[in-house]
Formats: sequence, C-alpha cells, structure tokens
Amino acid sequence: MATSMQKLVGVSQEDDEEEMEMDVKEEDDEDEENGEKQIAAQMMIGVDEVMPSTSSSDQFQYQPQLQEQVSNQSGGGGARRSRPLEEKERTKLRERHRRAITARILAGLRRHGNYNLRVRADINDVIAALAREAGWVVLPDGTTFPSRSQSSPAAGTSAGMTSSSSQMVSQQIPPPPATLQGVSSGYRTTVEYNACRMKGVFMPTPSPYDLSSTAPAQSLGVVADGGEQTERLPLIAGSTQVINDKQIIGLPTKLPERDFAGTSYVPVYVMLPLGVINMKCELADPDGLLKQLRVLKSINVDGVMVDCWWGIVEAHAPQEYNWNGYQRLFQMVRELKLKLQVVMSFHECGGNVGDDVCIPLPHWVAEIGRSNPEIFFTDREGRRNPECLSWEIDKERVLRGRTAVEVYFDYMRSFRVEFDEFFEDGIISMVEVGLGPCGELRYPSCPVKHGWRYPGIGEFQCYDQYMLKSLRKAAEMRGHSFWARGPDNAGSYNSQPHETGFFCDGGDYDGYYGRFFLNWYSQVLLNHGDRVLSLAKLAFDGTCITAKQLPGIHWWYKAASHAAELTAGYYNPCNRDGYTAIATMLQKHGAALSFSCAEHHILEQQDHLREALADPRGLVWQVLNAAWDVSIPIASENAFLCHDRVGYNTILDNVKPVNDPDGRHFSSFTYHRLSPLLMERQNFMEFERFVKRMHGEAVLDPQV
Repeated sequence: MATSMQKLVGVSQEDDEEEMEMDVKEEDDEDEENGEKQIAAQMMIGVDEVMPSTSSSDQFQYQPQLQEQVSNQSGGGGARRSRPLEEKERTKLRERHRRAITARILAGLRRHGNYNLRVRADINDVIAALAREAGWVVLPDGTTFPSRSQSSPAAGTSAGMTSSSSQMVSQQIPPPPATLQGVSSGYRTTVEYNACRMKGVFMPTPSPYDLSSTAPAQSLGVVADGGEQTERLPLIAGSTQVINDKQIIGLPTKLPERDFAGTSYVPVYVMLPLGVINMKCELADPDGLLKQLRVLKSINVDGVMVDCWWGIVEAHAPQEYNWNGYQRLFQMVRELKLKLQVVMSFHECGGNVGDDVCIPLPHWVAEIGRSNPEIFFTDREGRRNPECLSWEIDKERVLRGRTAVEVYFDYMRSFRVEFDEFFEDGIISMVEVGLGPCGELRYPSCPVKHGWRYPGIGEFQCYDQYMLKSLRKAAEMRGHSFWARGPDNAGSYNSQPHETGFFCDGGDYDGYYGRFFLNWYSQVLLNHGDRVLSLAKLAFDGTCITAKQLPGIHWWYKAASHAAELTAGYYNPCNRDGYTAIATMLQKHGAALSFSCAEHHILEQQDHLREALADPRGLVWQVLNAAWDVSIPIASENAFLCHDRVGYNTILDNVKPVNDPDGRHFSSFTYHRLSPLLMERQNFMEFERFVKRMHGEAVLDPQV
C-alpha cells in the first residue's frame, strides 16, 4: 500500500530528504557568503551602529558580540572570530533540524492529506495549504484573507488555526483593551488585492452579511514600513492593539452570514457552453457533456439552459431547419430527469466579452446583408453592426419575401412542433426570446469591434435607412420635420457625459428636441419587444416565456442624464423611470423579467466604478421594483464569473431579499456558465453549497 501511495504522489521520503540536504547545502553557502559580507560591512560602518540581520532571530542576539569583536581588532583576530564561526555552525544544525521536520511533514501531507504540494515545498506552502483548507484565500505574495462570509464558531470549538509564530506573538501581547466593529457594503475583490502595492496590514472591506449591520462603521489607518499612515480602511469585527507605534489588528476567523434554511425554493439552472452544439448541428462532445450533467444532477441542480442558434438551425436556406443536435441533447437531459430552459438566439455569437466561439447569422441572411447593408444597425459614422437585424425591418419584407418578425415566428413555431413531447412532459420549463445584441433587449450601443471600451457612453444606433425613415415619420407627426436627425453633439463611443453637449448636466437631452428623440428611440425598442413577444406567446402557449434579459448598464447611473442607458435605449434619466414601461410591456404578454445584474453591487468599492459614477445597487433595485410593481416573475443570471462564497452570498441576498414584507423572491436563477473551472473541487463544493441554500436547505459545513 505504501509503495502504491508513493507512486501516486510521485515523491518518496528519500526524495524529500535528498531535496532537504540540497537545500541545506545551498543555504549553508549563502550563510557563509552573507556572513562575510556582513562582517565587512560592519567594519566599514563603525563601532557605534547596529546593523540588523535578516537571516534568523539568533543573529540578532549575536550582533553586539560581533560588533565588539570588530571594534577591538588590534591583534589575535583569529581567536576573536572563533565564536562567530561556532555560532554559524549551531545555526546550520538548527536549520538542518528544522528542514528535516519540514520534510517529514510534507511527506505525511502528500501521502495522507491529499495536499497538492510541490517537491521543494517549504513551510510557507504548508501553511498556505492548511489555510486554504480552512476556507481562506492565500495570494501568491502571501496576503491572506477570508474570501467568504464565515459564521461564528460553535461554543467549545477552536476559533481558528495559527502558525507557531502567531502563537508566540499571542503569548507576548496582552489582551486588547477594546473591540472595534463595523460594516460596509462588501468585501474587496481579489482584483483589488492583486492591485494593492501598499506595505503593511491590508484589511478587506467587511462582509455585507454581518447581521450586526446596524453597528456604526469605523476605520483604521494602515501603517506602512516607515511609520507613515497611508490609508484609512474600514474594520470588520475585530480588535486592535498598539505596539511600537503600530496598530496590530486581531481578526475573527469567521463571520456570520444569513441562514437560508427554510426559505423559499428557487430553482437553479446552469447555462451550457456556447459551443455545445457545433456548426453542423451536432453535439460537440456528447461523452464529456454527459459526465458533467451527471455531476450537476448529483447536487440536485434543477436543469440546464441552452442557446438554440438561428445561425446553426436555419443556416443555409430559408425555412430549412436542422434540429438534430438539439434532439440528442434534449433526450440526454430528459434521461437524467433534468429540466430545460431554451433561448431563441437570433443574434450572432463572437466578438463580445465572454464569447469563445463564432456563430454568425444564417448564410442566406448574410448574403442579403451584403446587397442591402441597411438591414443592420448603423452608427453616425456609417459603421454597420451585423450582430443582429435592425428593429425597423420587423415589418419590411426584405428577407426573401418575409418580414423579420415572420422569420422569427416561423423559427419559433418550428421549434415548438419539433419538440412538442418535451413541452407536453414539462421538460422545457421556460423559453427565453432573444431581442437584440447578445440576445438582450437593447441597442448595440457599445460594440467592442467598433472601439468601445468601458466606461464609454456608447453611441446611438439609428442611422440605417429604415430607422431614419421611422424617425422622419415621427418628426413629421410632431410637426417638426427638422427633428428628423440624430443628435450631432452626443460624442463618440468612449466619451464621458460631461464632455458632450447632449449628455452633460443641463444638456440637450432634457430639451424639447432631446426629449422627442429619446422618446422615439426608446419606443422603437419597446415596439420591437412587444411584436416579438406577442408571437412568442402564440407559439409557446402554456409555457413561461421571457425576454432574453435586461443588461445591467450601471455606469453613469449617478450622472443626471444616465448617458450609457440612453444610448442603449433605456429612457431613464434622473427625472424619469425608464424601466416601468418595459415591465408593463412584459406583463402584457405574461412574460417574466430576466435580469443579469444580480451581483453587480459586489464591485461597488472598486475605484473604476466610482470614477464612472456607477451605482449597480441602485440600478438593481430600480429594475426589481419596476417588475414587482406590475407583479411579474423575475428570473436572473450572474453577470460576472463567480466561484467564491462572497459572490454567491450577494446573489442570494438579491434572489431572496431579507425581511421583504411580501416574501418576494426570484422565480429562478441561471448560473453562467458550465466550464472546467466550475468543476474544480473547491469551486464545485462552493457551488453545491450555493444550490442547497437556493433550495432553502440547511447547510452543514465544517468550514463555515
């Protein structure tokens, strides 16, 4: 058994001892070289200065003796140098002994603890592995912090894990005289820790899930190496002690978090990879997918979501549909007794953030676009965006004798007929209908392919001939035909509101022409959603439908104009509610609201959000209240990659609002998306815990 374990681990005790001896020899050579350099440096500095050593604590005790010997060098130097050489040998022996113990610890952890430790691991690797096992995050530079909200330890249990050095300090430092408690909106993310270059103690922002959130927030200055106070950061529940003019912070090992046991059951779906079906409409990796689906089923995930791509199914000719790959996929899902959410994806995939495959619009549509590029959205400079069709061809017969809405309806009806048995058996629980770029109900105002970068305000997309025709008609009906134009002072994709005459405070957006234009621009969006969803309701009668999703355009939300929302089609400046009209349109068709900003406000503390006057939390609650005011269900998915407990807790707090007087909650949540990273052991354990809490189950987690 021992032999097989050694082969599995890939290292033996003899290997450890050999590596240890090599390390000790290398360190001995370094000690000799450093010792010679140290003595020479002290002879040059003089007899009155004290030069601290960095090799070990024993050398601090040795420094006065060494300096005395150097200062009295008048003869017999060999005798006076004998004591330093003896001390150096004792230091080598102690180091060999320490490394021998380390080698045995590493060998034991590899064999019995299932720890993935490198061959030449040292005590830092051991401490890091144990800290990660206890639920902490250890960055490559050694910064360690609790990345997840952790509940208080039970009475009679150990409060946490400490290294030998921390135990030594705790014995020397008296108990702190007071405890400071505080809360703020959320933890700092890993990105912030990586970006931090400040020396000293770095405190994470307190968890928003601390139940004592009514306590006043307090902050503490972080002291750099030179004793200069560099920044004031909020404290989580803990204690401070002043030692040598520096503040030492005592952290609790665990923080309380909400208990979701007994709360409402919210189904959890997992979105499948974009390329799960290839361009031939075949399953790309059926065996690998089946294994992953079985793993998801083992933790009681309710189902999966999949895009049904228009560019794959109706790729070659109008009304020639190929559903073969989806038939096999749906059959696989049914055999595992999972449910399905399907997306009618009428846009291209590729070129946007997160797109890892390229799925264009149908070939025959692309051919029409080459001869008539006006069917695509167009910006002020005349640049076309072939990601989806312009909404003003919804009623124009430019697609081989059919209008755009007729094309969409024929596609949805074909799907309903092809998979009738899955609808009848309740396997397909919801149909999301794509309504724009990325499937979202918005204009393609921020195309990366045209140079847009966050936090640019984007540009209006109303310059194809069909949109201009609609604008001209609206201006004539208003009696001001000269208003049949787009704004000429709205900046470019990467402008900021104050740099433009249209979006600045008191700008043209709030003038007579501005209000006319923005009302028309947003009404085109509403009319498109209304037309397509009315046909979807007809095609999928009896099944829950929803618009694909509303994006969380949170940047410039605190600016008066809400510029980024205006260019996307949401007429939502500070003096107008732009989301109530959308919610009312969805209610008209019995559709749910799908929103992709469920965890945005976890990033509120980041500097780039503050500079962009972003308010993710405010946006979230405005949209949710608009939906709840008209009593429509809310489905959601995460906008950012999420594998940690803090992110999951933020989602849970939005999906199941605390102390809501009406007990409202989301109707479902879809995790974005299935990937090898999600299947990694630690990430999957966190996801399993998240699923249980979404289902209202009690979670017994020894790490909590």
